Amino acid sequence: MQKIHTEHAPAAIGPYSQAVKANGFVFTSGQIALDPATGAVVEGGIAEQTRRICENLKAVLAAAGTSLDKAVKTTCFLADMNDFASFNEVYGQYFTEKPARSCVAVRTLPKNVLAEVEVIAMA
Repeated sequence: MQKIHTEHAPAAIGPYSQAVKANGFVFTSGQIALDPATGAVVEGGIAEQTRRICENLKAVLAAAGTSLDKAVKTTCFLADMNDFASFNEVYGQYFTEKPARSCVAVRTLPKNVLAEVEVIAMA
């Protein structure tokens, strides 16, 4: 098992790794809309936050030697299911290979962000 870390994505805000590579797969921790340079939540709504999340995931996967195109499963958490269509619009620009996905509404996310996404990808 190999722990993955990159400066091009936000540092973990708890006792976990950005991702772990094991048995031919990369398992990312959930990414939220934090700017890796400042650690602050990006300004704007669900579209801006989703874009930042996807860029963070892209950076973590690149550090592991893989990419969004090799994603096999994502799990998406939304603070408000009314954001589903806007979230999908941006998400679809990044996950063009259409991996399997679960998308659920949750009561609260870290730092009160609007979304969080985690990925399982082929290494």
